[in-house]
Amino acid sequence: MSELSPLAPSVRLDIWLWAARFFKTRNLAKQAIETGKVSVAGQRPKSSRAVRVGEQLLVDRGEEHFEIQVLGLSDQRGPAPVAQQLYAESEASKARRAEQRALRIAARDGYQAPEHKPDKRARRLIRALGDLDAL
Repeated sequence: MSELSPLAPSVRLDIWLWAARFFKTRNLAKQAIETGKVSVAGQRPKSSRAVRVGEQLLVDRGEEHFEIQVLGLSDQRGPAPVAQQLYAESEASKARRAEQRALRIAARDGYQAPEHKPDKRARRLIRALGDLDAL
């Protein structure tokens, strides 16, 4: 663990996000920080910014948005259960992510992927239906 002073231990933001398993690589964490997908206490940080215990982070990862509080520091990536102990997600954030997940599942509920490729007859029918605009 890197430390700036004995009273206030800290870790680089990009390393902490990687160690807490928000991003698969440190480079992806750095890119997310540089593109504004991570904020610390409402401020847009640099990837070298020091993270300390108790700070509030907002992390946007794809369609998921996390509001978290830093509970622990680590500069090494470990197993997922250990990484989850480094932060606490707010209840509102958990509820919002669960609701968005349910909406995504509901949106694709009616779609069923075909079991196999269409045969020659089915391809001809598909082409014929596609040519309706030519009439």
